[in-house]
Amino acid sequence: MGEQQYLANLGITALNEMQQTVSSSYNAANDMLLLSPTGSGKTLAFSLIIQKRLQDDANGKIQALIIAPTRELALQIEQVLRKMPNHPKVTCLYGGNDLRTEKNKLKEAPQILVGTPGRIIYHLERHTIDLTQLNTLVLDEFDKSLELGFHEQMEQIVSETGSPFQMLTSATELEEIPPFLTLNNVETINYLHEKGYAPDLTFRTVTASPQNKLKALLKLICKLGSEQKTLIFCNHREAVDHISELLADRDVIHDVFHGGLEQSDRELALLKFRNGSTHILLTTDLAARGLDIPEVDAIIHYQLPYKQDAFVHRNGRTARMQAKGTVYLLLKPDDDFPYLTDAMEEEILEDEYPLPSNSKMTTLMFTAGKRDKVSKGDIVGYLLNLPGIAKDDVGMIEIKEKNAFVAVTRSSVTTILQKGNNGKIKGTKVRILRS
Repeated sequence: MGEQQYLANLGITALNEMQQTVSSSYNAANDMLLLSPTGSGKTLAFSLIIQKRLQDDANGKIQALIIAPTRELALQIEQVLRKMPNHPKVTCLYGGNDLRTEKNKLKEAPQILVGTPGRIIYHLERHTIDLTQLNTLVLDEFDKSLELGFHEQMEQIVSETGSPFQMLTSATELEEIPPFLTLNNVETINYLHEKGYAPDLTFRTVTASPQNKLKALLKLICKLGSEQKTLIFCNHREAVDHISELLADRDVIHDVFHGGLEQSDRELALLKFRNGSTHILLTTDLAARGLDIPEVDAIIHYQLPYKQDAFVHRNGRTARMQAKGTVYLLLKPDDDFPYLTDAMEEEILEDEYPLPSNSKMTTLMFTAGKRDKVSKGDIVGYLLNLPGIAKDDVGMIEIKEKNAFVAVTRSSVTTILQKGNNGKIKGTKVRILRS
């Protein structure tokens, strides 16, 4: 019954095959290794195991720990876990978050802790968390954590945990499991090559000289038009910023996402891409896996990664779970990447294409959130009471702790800002700002 309630809370009618296999294969005596592509639902899969293992009589100790390689992934996991029945206390720790807030939340130990390696160690060293009574340890996107150099940090954390049930997840095959992890009777569940889980991708190449590469990218963006949700990958943040300048000069709406940005700016960029305010997101490999970016139509590799694993993970952002997607590779005439073995069709670009039109939606920020007990229904009701605002003018709403972000049609923005500012929702005076 608990599992069905969990799915209902998440708005899901049924588990997929991989998630069913994970749930039915669980045995407390066997640690688990889950290999499944990006976007296949690994977060829900391991949270089902955590749900089975939570105990009511844990004496105020942390029961489950999930280690994630990036703060965005940690935050995404937290949101899924918060939908569990019986509302277990969940705390998320990550770099860039307010330390005073984290310490206050840890005064009473959460049942479930999610975090990035560095921030977990920060709290371990200051004795604000105790992992000695841990019964479940999940290392999510374990291969990515190793790739990012978190080996020693994870080893230090694991050494503090005693002998919990362990579950590793990965979107690639693992060559070996480091010796600091002692896994017991490992149950391996591998969906990397299962039909319906591997992405259905079409690959196309665009060949351009170094001096014409940026021009070729702009042509491709224009050819794809305004309705294609497109991720453009670069190897370095400087390239992301350079392309951003080009698009900004031509008033092409887009966002950027890389490690040089403030956390709030990164979260807002992903939010606007999710809600349809932007259809183009320029990024480094930071967005290559584990993030909640659904329904991407096209991937463009402006710069190809050096390793095949990174190439696979980038491509996994599109064609998720039986959808289709197209991958475009911008190549110089002398490029030679050993992992590109199959012949690919060349994408023909004509001389001129019109610039993509603006997205239909844009995002407004409301200065009220969860702490003010504001719901999505409250915001919708407030907007529909404004003169001239119709149901179709309001899109996706995401409510944060202190504010809410609302996708609205561009044509409705002036009316909302003029008529809706400084009104009250649930007794709280609300300002509405462009974001």
